[in-house]
Amino acid sequence: MRILFATHEEKTHFLGMVPLAWAAHNAGHEVLVASQPALTDVIVSTGLTAVPVGGDHTLQHLLRLAAASDARELDHDLSGDRPDKLTWEYLTAGYEEWVRWWWRIVNDPMADDLVDLCRAWRPDLVIWESLTYAAPVAARAAGAAHARFVWSSDLCARLRAHYLRLRDARPPGERVDRLAEWLGGLARAAGVEFSEELVSGQFTIDQVPGSLRLDVDVDHVPLRYVPYNGRSVVPRWLRTPPDRPRVCLTLGTSSVERLGGYAVPVQDLLDALAGLDAEIVVTLPREQQAELRHVPANARVVDFVPLNVLAPTCSAVVNHAGPGTVFTTAVHGVPQLLLPYHIFDAPVLSSRLAEHGAGLMIGSHEVTGPAVRDAVERLLRERSFRLRAEALRREIRAQPSPDEVTRRLEDLTDARRAAS
Repeated sequence: MRILFATHEEKTHFLGMVPLAWAAHNAGHEVLVASQPALTDVIVSTGLTAVPVGGDHTLQHLLRLAAASDARELDHDLSGDRPDKLTWEYLTAGYEEWVRWWWRIVNDPMADDLVDLCRAWRPDLVIWESLTYAAPVAARAAGAAHARFVWSSDLCARLRAHYLRLRDARPPGERVDRLAEWLGGLARAAGVEFSEELVSGQFTIDQVPGSLRLDVDVDHVPLRYVPYNGRSVVPRWLRTPPDRPRVCLTLGTSSVERLGGYAVPVQDLLDALAGLDAEIVVTLPREQQAELRHVPANARVVDFVPLNVLAPTCSAVVNHAGPGTVFTTAVHGVPQLLLPYHIFDAPVLSSRLAEHGAGLMIGSHEVTGPAVRDAVERLLRERSFRLRAEALRREIRAQPSPDEVTRRLEDLTDARRAAS
């Protein structure tokens, strides 16, 4: 088969797709990765073949401007954890905002070129990152099967189902649907009719383990999470087992790249952890390291270390609740303290993991040094967190491997072809 992986320019979302793309390649399929030009070097660095399409989006620039002016990124929360808040008026305004200030910005610059690529290359299957809505349009325009790839809690499917229930209960003249209007316009330009399939995919490849997954009505294709840290080198110090409990503090790269900093006070956290009888390993970009006033004697600060190698040596990991970090840590059965930003998928994923008992959660707006220290001490002291984290590890490793999922995708694509 010919399989096209498609994503807008978002490094962390793409990296989660790499193990499946390589499994498809190793199974003998032709594999290309289409994205905006800014992601080309990242794609090529994984050994996969990149196809730059369209122009780069400006979302990160807009987010930096919003951060500089103390404006919120988006006023309407996608998490959907407060049903009383999800009124028709709230969701209608939310879709207006998300379409205008997020989804159009990342999709419109690549839409036409992606359609042209699919018509020229004729993929059998298009696997698209869950917010890259231009991709299912392109797949339909070329007669290909298509699958949505979910990299974290499936908030879009949950909110979409709730929105459609509310919409269908409105009088016919009031059933506004900004997502359908915008995506329908992309579809018509490609000679395709809009349907909900363009929103939710013909099936959904989902890396979230069942105990943390949201209850959404989509055709799931479960996939085992396989950590991919990019090109990396294991430092010498990491080859020696620690002589006391090791705690990793890692806050990801997206906040720095998008907003120029972190949502939590890194120096305050280091100061609070200074008295612990533990080795604190902190991953910080060099420009963020330069802003530290001092580094405690029990801390080691590095700009990068492959988390897939570091996590198994740790007794706890403190992180920002990015899905790649959460799942890489979970694969190794390590308890976590999650410090999520207040919107998007992070608070939902964090609360699910905390409810599972594999860690604790403190919202980024509530983070203080003493609160983090108390939570880390609990993770190190209370054995139940380790036991629940190990149970989650077993659950993840029982999911179908990328090789197994590739074989299932072959069958699903053949079934779609036979039905069309």
